[in-house]
Amino acid sequence: MANSQNIKNIVQKLDLEEYIQRFSNHLAREKPVLMHGDINQHYRFIKALFNVEIPVPPKVPNLDTSLMRLKVQAVLGLDEIYAFVTIVLYFNRLRTQTWQEPLSSWIHAIEIPSAIAEIPHYFTTEGTLNPERDEELLDLERSIKQNRIDIKESLYKLAHASTLREYLVDTQIHFYGGEETLLVRGGFNHAIKATVVARSASGYFYILPQTISHLKEKESALLSRKEELVYRYCKRFSAIFTQWERFLSYINKEFDRFDHYQARVMFARSRDYEFVLPSKSHRIKLEAFAHPAIVNPIPVSMDFDKKIILLTGVNAGGKTMLLKSMLSAVYMSKQLLPFRCDASRTEIGHFRHIEAIIDDPQSVKNDISTFAGRMREFSRLFETENAIVGVDEIELGTDSDEAASLFRVMLEALKIRNISFIITTHHKRLASLMASDDEVTLVAALYDEARRMPTYTFLQGSIGKSYAFETAQRYGIPEVIIERAKAIYGEDKENLNELIEKSTMLEKEMREKIAKVDEELKTAEKKRLSIEEEHFTLQEEYRKKVALLEKRYNEATQHAREALKAKDTSEGHRLLNEAHKIKTTTLATTKQEDKTPPTVGDRVKYRSHKGTLLTTHGTDATIDVDGLKMRVALSDLKRITAEPKIKSHKPKIAQVNVEKSSASVSIKLLGMYADEAIEAVDKFLSDAMVNSIREVQIIHGTGSGVLARVISEYLKNHPKIEKFYRVNGNLGITVVEL
Repeated sequence: MANSQNIKNIVQKLDLEEYIQRFSNHLAREKPVLMHGDINQHYRFIKALFNVEIPVPPKVPNLDTSLMRLKVQAVLGLDEIYAFVTIVLYFNRLRTQTWQEPLSSWIHAIEIPSAIAEIPHYFTTEGTLNPERDEELLDLERSIKQNRIDIKESLYKLAHASTLREYLVDTQIHFYGGEETLLVRGGFNHAIKATVVARSASGYFYILPQTISHLKEKESALLSRKEELVYRYCKRFSAIFTQWERFLSYINKEFDRFDHYQARVMFARSRDYEFVLPSKSHRIKLEAFAHPAIVNPIPVSMDFDKKIILLTGVNAGGKTMLLKSMLSAVYMSKQLLPFRCDASRTEIGHFRHIEAIIDDPQSVKNDISTFAGRMREFSRLFETENAIVGVDEIELGTDSDEAASLFRVMLEALKIRNISFIITTHHKRLASLMASDDEVTLVAALYDEARRMPTYTFLQGSIGKSYAFETAQRYGIPEVIIERAKAIYGEDKENLNELIEKSTMLEKEMREKIAKVDEELKTAEKKRLSIEEEHFTLQEEYRKKVALLEKRYNEATQHAREALKAKDTSEGHRLLNEAHKIKTTTLATTKQEDKTPPTVGDRVKYRSHKGTLLTTHGTDATIDVDGLKMRVALSDLKRITAEPKIKSHKPKIAQVNVEKSSASVSIKLLGMYADEAIEAVDKFLSDAMVNSIREVQIIHGTGSGVLARVISEYLKNHPKIEKFYRVNGNLGITVVEL
């Protein structure tokens, strides 16, 4: 109840009563605006319904009391039963239509129990029992109808009887208190026996002739029998409803849910309104927003992404309406109510509470002053979190300088409780105190000096002037009074206000510039760190390349020396030339990098790869590296000058005499590391082949089997080995045939 009262107060303070009433006219039955449940799910259903035709839901009463009575097995009245029947029939109608997801799954999930589904057949479209379903009821209806015809005919005969003609006021049949009567003059008892039902204002009498009394008694008996029959049906249907009370409670809630959706959709269509789903932030960005209470509104565009917004400027310039507009947007978005705006560019944050400190709280009855009332309202905020609060004329009711200091401290304390404020003020003291806060946005209501009229537009980032004298003159205060007031006010005070405005704006601009410089310094520092990191990476790559070059050079010279030792002079010289070629080519590559921007067809270097530049695409380029096309940044490519050609020398024919040296037919690798073992086996096999040994043994042992696997992999790739195999018996010996 308290929450409902708070919502009602907010609606009144924000001038939304007429808007809510227009929306409520689209509801099938009266209910609160608030929808319980997941707001994101509600939004999806509403957007889905917006694109389809919706059957108009029937008007039904609130059934909460009826559901409570079913829980205690009470007998419902026929009208209550028919209200449930109406809801069931509506959902049956919805199920016959074609829906898209998520509507289809939801509507088809509402399955009507067969016991409930049978009951609607017993009713007519007017909500009465269908006589065609019960022979007894049909007979009663016919009898009642015939009896009423008999009563009408009897009265008609009496109204035209000659014996009663001189006493009749007219020949019509008058209904009085639900009874058919004749209107007669005094003395009628000499002509007819009748019962007086009432007396008219003219002194005539409404009478019920005794000749039709028996027909009336018959009608009463027939109606009693019908009521008994209706009660039996109500008792029967109520018993079924009691068994399915949970389902009826469920479908009653689902009807309210669908009613909420369709009312919002129809309301939005009728006014060309849009929906805005609240975001998780506390930002309020309005674009082309119009408060629904304004007849010819000037669209509002405002971006509020900080904790406090201070509205200053001209009197009657729309500051209060802007405050109400922003709070109204939050309220309507929170309730998923549509309104006029550019939804694609509007963002409204979610707030748990909405407070409006707008009215003057002064009350003689409660013995409270304006300022005391304001303090009472602010004190309650210290028990609130996650709220947005609008305060109109914040310094109202006390000295503005004292109030400015007090409110500054209170606002800084309340910010910590995640409370955002929209504040209007005419006094620049508070604005100057708060302007240095990064969480404060200044907004000024603008004034047209030439037309001497407020523009009802706003400028963010500045403090506005009140234009009190101009406003007073615009509303009829004599000019001579205005001039005298200006003289008393004095130029010094005006200059002081201008200095406050300018100093506040200069401080704000200075803080913005400092923030911009800090941001630029951070960016420069990031770039410096990035360059240092890239330089370190390049140095590391260069060191690895040099190490790899030295390793390859040493390996090549080692092979050459081994060939020379074997007296294979031509092979030795060839290997030495190859080693020098590798070293010379690699060193030359590091010197051939050119800083000239590469063009299509140039040889280029990308990191450790060399290739040809195929095409360029703005800042990107496509290169060919050994047949593989790569798309890279053009700035990452370095042009390579023409690579020097190495002159080929014809090998000199030399006579080499190879002397056979003593060689062993087996080698033991026990205790060696893998790389040592491979080197030893390689030399061992070379010696065996020089000495024309066709079969040798490699003794590697059993152990963990690692050495045996390494040797096997090496032997698989050796070009001079015909086959190799392990000796049976797990002796750790591999036989190699050369």
